[in-house]
Formats: sequence, structure tokens, C-alpha cells
Amino acid sequence: MKPVTILSGHAVPLQRSDVDTDQIIPSDWLKRVERTGFGAGLFSEWRDDRSFVLNDERFQGATILVAGPNFGTGSSREHAVWALLDYGFEAVISSRFADIFFSNCTKQGLLPVTVSPEVADTLLAAVAADPGLEITIDVARGTVEAPAIALSATFTLEPFTTERFVNGWDDIGLTLRHSDELTEFEQSRPAFLPSTR
Repeated sequence: MKPVTILSGHAVPLQRSDVDTDQIIPSDWLKRVERTGFGAGLFSEWRDDRSFVLNDERFQGATILVAGPNFGTGSSREHAVWALLDYGFEAVISSRFADIFFSNCTKQGLLPVTVSPEVADTLLAAVAADPGLEITIDVARGTVEAPAIALSATFTLEPFTTERFVNGWDDIGLTLRHSDELTEFEQSRPAFLPSTR
């Protein structure tokens, strides 16, 4: 995954609570065998409604999703995160995330930002009123700012999770940090055993 230190961009206000992973990416999309192309299925059942926020041209190109509370409930499918990333979102801001969804985000490079309900409500209203509102998220400092509305708030990630984002370490990247030790180990194995060479 790519390193994430500071994200700045416009947002989409998803004013719905208890959004589950089946609503994020419906189950009929789970037949795909690759990790790409899921953006077309993001909220696909809701996108049939022409008034749904993702169909509003004012929000095209947004990289931040501001959602209601309890985002990502339901099944543990990674496809929900893949769909959000493939659509172009780099961060989701909410007052509460489902635990497994939150964990999947941190391993795939989608920044989950947990703020207070008051901050989430303020952002939802502000973005709905002004689709051009600029939001800046600083991962290292743990801040969310929207200067145009004088909003400055904090969020917390575990130190290791912050380090993962700042360095762009997914699970494979974490393993590759030990490539010298892995090579040394493989070279010391008896020749009759299977090898990665």
C-alpha cells in the first residue's frame, strides 16, 4: 500500500447510520476473483436511486467519505474496503466503525478516522452544504481540520497502525522488512527441503 501521511480533499456526506458491508458492496459482487473493479459496485443498490449522494455531480472526485455512526457492520468481507478504495476514497470519517471493518481498513490502506459524534455531525452538515469544503487529515498528528468552518478535531490510531500508514506497510510490506533474515534462513535449509528459490 502507498504511504499515507496527510490527506486533503473534498468529501461525500453519507448521512446514514448502521451501514453494513452488504450495503457497501452487495453480495452478488463477491463472485469476482480479482481485487479491482469493485468501485462500480460500491453502494450499487442505493445508486439506482438518482437522488443518492454518489449520483450527485457536486461530489464527483471526492476522496473522503463522511459517514454516519456504526459504519461497516455485518460480515467481515474485505471487498467492502476494496470497493471504497477502487471508487477513489482514501479515508472514511465516522463516529464509530465496526471492529472488523476498521481492522480491514488499516491493512488495506483505507484510513478510518474515528471522531466524536458532534464532529461527525458538523462535518456531515458542512459537506452537504458546501461540496467544495476542503478537509485535511494528518495521520502522524492525528488531526482532522476544515479551516473554512474553523473545525479542528483529533482522532487516535494505535501507534503501530499509524506507523503502518506513514510507511505504507501492508502485511506483505511488513514481511518484506525481514527479507534479509528470510534469505539467510532459506540458504541454511537442507537442499532436500522445499525452497522459495
